[in-house]
Amino acid sequence: MGERAVSGSVAAISPVQQMLASGTGALLTSIFVTPLDVVKIRLQAQQTPFHQALARQSSSWGGIIRTSKWKCFMYCNGLMDHVYVCQTGTSCTSWYKTPTHFSGTLDAFVKITRHEGFRSLWSGLPPTLVMAVPATVIYFTCYDQLRDFLRYSLGFQGSHIPLVAGGLARLGAVTVISPLELVRTKMQSRQLSYSELRVCIRSAVAQGGLLSLWKGWGPTVLRDVPFSALYWFNYELMKARLCEQSRMNQANFSISFTAGAVSGAIAAILTLPFDVVKTRRQIQLGEIDALGVASKRTTSTWHIMKSIWAEMGYRGLFAGFMPRVIKVAPACAVMISSYEFGKTFFQKMNLDRERLGS
Repeated sequence: MGERAVSGSVAAISPVQQMLASGTGALLTSIFVTPLDVVKIRLQAQQTPFHQALARQSSSWGGIIRTSKWKCFMYCNGLMDHVYVCQTGTSCTSWYKTPTHFSGTLDAFVKITRHEGFRSLWSGLPPTLVMAVPATVIYFTCYDQLRDFLRYSLGFQGSHIPLVAGGLARLGAVTVISPLELVRTKMQSRQLSYSELRVCIRSAVAQGGLLSLWKGWGPTVLRDVPFSALYWFNYELMKARLCEQSRMNQANFSISFTAGAVSGAIAAILTLPFDVVKTRRQIQLGEIDALGVASKRTTSTWHIMKSIWAEMGYRGLFAGFMPRVIKVAPACAVMISSYEFGKTFFQKMNLDRERLGS
């Protein structure tokens, strides 16, 4: 069941074509957003160096997460989070070692390219291509298939269809990709060979059971599923209204881009408390997996939220408000507009084939 036509002049597209469109969108998003976030985290680190960080668990601007027990930082290139653990004071990762002073964003781009190489702007891209791109392909394709199934096969109507389809699609993608998160964390932190990694995973399964491969699944679901449900609900609603105002049967690139950016910003704001909790859990897992610290008692999401509220009030639950919106909105805009453009391309291609065949 491919993409359903919005009018009689638009041909359907196959699931394979949906996968190609979403894969291309994910690739473009990661390539475009990664340099922006690498520069941002370097500028933030310059203001408060990691080795001079105070003993607190999150900063007000949400860029660097740190505690007195370990030093680490985190960034997200629009598709996935990256957690780096600093095991020795000033030496955290290969691309952080150069103590270059930046006077601004443009200066950072120039100096990083000149002194550290052009590839440093895309630090963290390989694991994104291996993990996040396939996860995004699963997510977007499942969303379209579920939405069409609910609308056309089961006959459900209403604006709640994107909300349900978006939540279910994200749930499936998170469940499939979660075991690979453990693999990525261990390979990033300890530079393990594949044989050592196999032994490490077997040991983890032997100690914690098969479900240990889905460690951190709960907080991820609590953040990503509501985000996806809200995102698709607002996106489809806004896209339909913009198309109606423009008197268009199908959204063009600018409509998809605008609807994606606004919907992403709204979803990011409403789910920010879950993102704060997820970040804390990721840092805890980073300590356990990367530094070899003994596993602590698992803390529930609700307990972490109450702890944050007791320490910092509602501001703690909404820490990093502006950086998250600035980061998520363009990533969502680039991803959805690229995806919609790809689907339109395949629709036109299929329509031309039908005309030639008739």
